[in-house]
Amino acid sequence: MTKRVLISDPLSEDGIFPLREAEGIEVVKKTDLTKEQLIDEIKDYEALLVRSQTKVTREIISAAKNLKIIGRAGVGVDNIDLEAATEHGVIVVNAPDGNTNSAAEHTVAMLMSLARKIPQAYYALKHQKWDRKTHVGVELKGKTLGVIGMGRIGREVALRAKGQRMKVIAYDPFLTADKAEQLGVSEGTVEDVIKAADFVTLHTPLLKETKHLIDKDAIAKMKDGVQIINCARGGIIDEDALYDAIVEGKVKGAALDVFEEEPAVEHKLLDLPQVIATPHLGASTVEAQESVAIDVSHDVVRLLGGDLVKNPVNMPSVPKDIMKKIEPFFYLAEKLGAFLAELREDTIEEINVYYSGELHDVEVGPLTRNAIKGLLKDHFGDHINDVNAAFLAEQQGLVINEHITSQTDGFVNLIKLEAKTTAGTKAVSGTLLKGLGPRIVKVEHYNVDLIPEGHIVFIRHKDQPGAIGKVGSLLAKNNINIATMQVGRSDVGGDAIMLLTIDETATDEDLNVLTEADDIYDVSAIEL
Repeated sequence: MTKRVLISDPLSEDGIFPLREAEGIEVVKKTDLTKEQLIDEIKDYEALLVRSQTKVTREIISAAKNLKIIGRAGVGVDNIDLEAATEHGVIVVNAPDGNTNSAAEHTVAMLMSLARKIPQAYYALKHQKWDRKTHVGVELKGKTLGVIGMGRIGREVALRAKGQRMKVIAYDPFLTADKAEQLGVSEGTVEDVIKAADFVTLHTPLLKETKHLIDKDAIAKMKDGVQIINCARGGIIDEDALYDAIVEGKVKGAALDVFEEEPAVEHKLLDLPQVIATPHLGASTVEAQESVAIDVSHDVVRLLGGDLVKNPVNMPSVPKDIMKKIEPFFYLAEKLGAFLAELREDTIEEINVYYSGELHDVEVGPLTRNAIKGLLKDHFGDHINDVNAAFLAEQQGLVINEHITSQTDGFVNLIKLEAKTTAGTKAVSGTLLKGLGPRIVKVEHYNVDLIPEGHIVFIRHKDQPGAIGKVGSLLAKNNINIATMQVGRSDVGGDAIMLLTIDETATDEDLNVLTEADDIYDVSAIEL
């Protein structure tokens, strides 16, 4: 039976060649359709391919009675209603690797243009000014490039910089010393990188942790005369702080392909002669546009042929009988991951997930992906989901192991999530209590009974009389109300932990009052 594929945005013939050559697939191109026209047209298709022009809304997905897959020829899927697609059993795929080379090359082009003042010199020449003195640049050879974010693009930029005989120092939460050595780069903290670098290039996603990562304080720690490149996401740099630093002479120059608000045609940074900029062109090459179309076309062919897709971005269909058994555990698995993310103290190298009791004879893959999603959410943000979590973890070089046993350990069901890091092993366990919901029942080797939700304060302290009262009194000074309290210990008078749920998010300033006590070793806030 012939499967029909609708392409509703302009895609090159070279990009959709895998669809053209596949047996049993009919390709129809109809671009510039109105929403109403697409709703009427989509009923007869098993697949839909789009770029950013078509908005695939819930109404469109609901009308697509035969639709199996939506392919986005690019990275972002903000023009597709993922929730509606998931609800209707439609897999959404994208092309996360297709623009890697183009983005890396554009970054290096910006780096070299910045170093040699090429755009400024060209502009002067166009205005009939033969000005060699003003546009004296610097060599890259021997300079230090600081790379913040060593994902696919960051690694490619680092390799190209080494080809220019630059020194490279990099930060990434998943960059171990061994990986850095293999890549031929030095590794350090964000502060290490910005202090050492002559040029800083950014390659992180835009998350709450990375928003304005390069702010006034960060710039103050940089070398005088540093130069900054951002071809990743607008918002990673505090643009007001960058403007002031350039005017004051702290920052010698900046090369920007992205801005916090786009289009940025009247941005004040563009008035500075030390700034060069392009209008978000990182992935704008013929090859990249073809590559992303090829990638999603291959995934459409795979799915319509009955195979697994390579780059899913939403939850695939799961047999109803399996889903019925495991769905109640999704929330628990993700919260265990989120909790463990706050416990880890160093780079994760290996993840172990243990399933016991009534979970020993079901398909646990979706639960593992939820746990990994929770564990890595702070790093990947909305880019990570139930389906691509394992893939993204493996891209970072993480080893993931599932362990299944019928042993109950006193619980009807139990999930234990363990992260092995360069600093040691951290673990958390949870169960689903019938009629009561999810519980965290063990943190490291301490037994607890914690509902995994809300604002939590995690305290390591010495087990001694008065510890609980002291914590309550100290928090009361900052008007922090304790809702519940859990205490775990292994030996009388030894080390212990305290888990508090509080009514509102606690700031670092709120919690600093606890660290003043000699018998409290460590305090951290956990948001679940």
